[in-house]
Amino acid sequence: MEALNAALLAPFTEFTFMSRALFGSIFVSLAAGPLGVFLILRRMSLMADSMSHAILPGVALAFLVAGVSMTAMLIGGLATGLLVAVLAGIVARSTGLKEDASFAAFYLISLGLGVLLISLKGSNLDLLHVLFGTVLGLDDGHLVFIMCVSSVTLIALALMYRPLIIECLDPAFLKMEGGGGSLVHAGFLILLVVNLVAGYQVMGTLLVVGMMMLPAAAARFWGRTLGWQLLLAVSMGVLSSYAGLVLSYHFSLPASSAIILSAGALYILSLLCGPHHGLLRQRR
Repeated sequence: MEALNAALLAPFTEFTFMSRALFGSIFVSLAAGPLGVFLILRRMSLMADSMSHAILPGVALAFLVAGVSMTAMLIGGLATGLLVAVLAGIVARSTGLKEDASFAAFYLISLGLGVLLISLKGSNLDLLHVLFGTVLGLDDGHLVFIMCVSSVTLIALALMYRPLIIECLDPAFLKMEGGGGSLVHAGFLILLVVNLVAGYQVMGTLLVVGMMMLPAAAARFWGRTLGWQLLLAVSMGVLSSYAGLVLSYHFSLPASSAIILSAGALYILSLLCGPHHGLLRQRR
């Protein structure tokens, strides 16, 4: 029993960087899970991946100009993320190209531009830092920033809860009733981009979407109602963060990848054994 406790708790009690990584990952999960649930409800799952790449030029430019300044990265990522969203919407409305295709085109351009900026002005280490994050290198400033973003996101989602659900299911009705559908949609996009920027420091721009989508997708196999799915998505995100960090410590694995793979394992388990549309349940 003592050996088990040492294996599960020692990394976080003996090493400060491990406890910081755990707290940072937990606070990212608190906001990322609910956002992922609403993205799936809105059939915008792939948009999160597009937006995570779309913020890269702004984050890269802010990183090169101001260093590891969360304020500068937030402004840069928010500017480029919203710019890509606006441009994709304009192209979709002005041409015959679908919005998902225009998003794909702009996020690929953004990804290439961001990598180019870092490669020209920074080092390979800077590129790895931006793309894959430094969950084991979080300091007090990063933790406070992540905690503030998560707290504000949860408060905003609570205030937007009813109109956001209506906007997901019947946007025409919300618009007809004067519910501010455009404002709700814009507010949700802003929350998405801000959380991608906050989560980038933990997981990097390539992996942060996994913290949103994998727990949210897994929760749909266990929870029938939206409320249960929100709670389960947060719980699975926290569990994935803890399990991934423990595995990375004992087996010398990259921490960010271990967290995402833990979330992926929970998704596969849910896909097989979940009571709602799980494969094994359907076969029975």
